[in-house]
Amino acid sequence: MHTFLKRAAVLASAVGVCVAGLAAPASAAVYGGQCGSGYGVVNSIGFPNDRGTTFLTYNNSNGNNCVVTIRTVPGAAAPMDAFIRITGTSGWEDDPGNYTTYAGPVYLSAAGRCVDWGGTIGTATLTEDETNCG
Repeated sequence: MHTFLKRAAVLASAVGVCVAGLAAPASAAVYGGQCGSGYGVVNSIGFPNDRGTTFLTYNNSNGNNCVVTIRTVPGAAAPMDAFIRITGTSGWEDDPGNYTTYAGPVYLSAAGRCVDWGGTIGTATLTEDETNCG
């Protein structure tokens, strides 16, 4: 019986070390209502290495889109941007700057139109073209 208890204690200790050594999985950035009341997420782009996410939101009551780029882990100010335009136009609505948590919100009235949108965190820029038409 003593040998059994000793083996059980060694096994429990080994399992505890293995479990304690596991890192918690990285969590993606979460939209936190930065665009305001009535806006719901309709699309998103995740940055590599879990840097963050750019969210495209829409407000059904007023036909406005809103874009916000959110870092997964806030930190020292870094170059960030959130941008959007109606597909086929040349001018972007954007919010470039050095931010600790998020860039935006950036609004655009585009009911019934396709939009190009995206964001920047550090040196990575991601863009989605001609999406969310209607």
